[in-house]
Amino acid sequence: MKLGVMIESQEGVGWTEWKNIVQWTEELGFESLWRSDHFFSFFGATREIDSLDTLIAHTYTAAMTNRIKFGPLVLSMTFRHPAILARMAAAIDQLSNGRFILGVGAGWNVTEHEAYGIELPPVKQRMDNLEESIQVIKALFENNVASFEGKIYRLKDAPMNPKPAQKPMSLLVGGGGEKRTLRMVAKYATEWNAPIGGGLPVYLEKSKILDQHCEAVGRDPETIDRSVMIGYIAGANQAEVDKKVAEAIERAPPQFRRPGGGPPMTALYGTSSTIIEQIKEIEAAGIHRIMLQYRTPPQREDLQYIAEEILPKV
Repeated sequence: MKLGVMIESQEGVGWTEWKNIVQWTEELGFESLWRSDHFFSFFGATREIDSLDTLIAHTYTAAMTNRIKFGPLVLSMTFRHPAILARMAAAIDQLSNGRFILGVGAGWNVTEHEAYGIELPPVKQRMDNLEESIQVIKALFENNVASFEGKIYRLKDAPMNPKPAQKPMSLLVGGGGEKRTLRMVAKYATEWNAPIGGGLPVYLEKSKILDQHCEAVGRDPETIDRSVMIGYIAGANQAEVDKKVAEAIERAPPQFRRPGGGPPMTALYGTSSTIIEQIKEIEAAGIHRIMLQYRTPPQREDLQYIAEEILPKV
């Protein structure tokens, strides 16, 4: 199993924190590094904490690492014109010698859009925007000059250089919508970041639907990597785990609490041996990469625990 680090970067991640996280992720042997694409905190009590721009932060990642793959999980396509995003992504991929994974999604956070006066259209329009954005990005990546005529975007003999180092460029699409999102994954993506909050049975059903979309467009589903973002709570013994779970539930905003009282936004919890068993179950379901989610900036010892106790055994 590939294990990556996923940072909720709007929760107080400035340059000091990001530089440390980049260094530790590379040094400790993780496969990849990911960060969210938000403007301000929605877990904490205040918005007045650091939240670096995702693509600028990943330009630093590209320059200061040699091994790890990295990318956004995921960019809201309501925030940036796809042609501008394509230029930025290609430049970051070149700088990293082909280690950038471009993750995109439709956008969702109402409060964020209202704060900055950015339109958040109804769901259908967001999905239309996402699909046209992907088509624009791929046209610029894959053609010497690109032309495109859509309902939202237009290109006319548009050049873009440099191209990405990867051919094809890695493109991750996140979400579980069965009619639109999974069809887009089948048509365009190299990786599907799947929702796992409903448990593995729900994931497996959605995976079957993705396979059906692949069959409809003539694509081998094995050519699409499967990944999930997962929070975790680890402890030396069950009593410590139970205490941490209770504290996490108490801290969580209501919208992130799980029915039945389970740990919020968390799929892995227990002692290290229990978490290893859980990861192996996820791998057996056909998932290739886990992004371990940190809702506040981790310390080195947090990452070192995973690197020493779990990473070598999965």
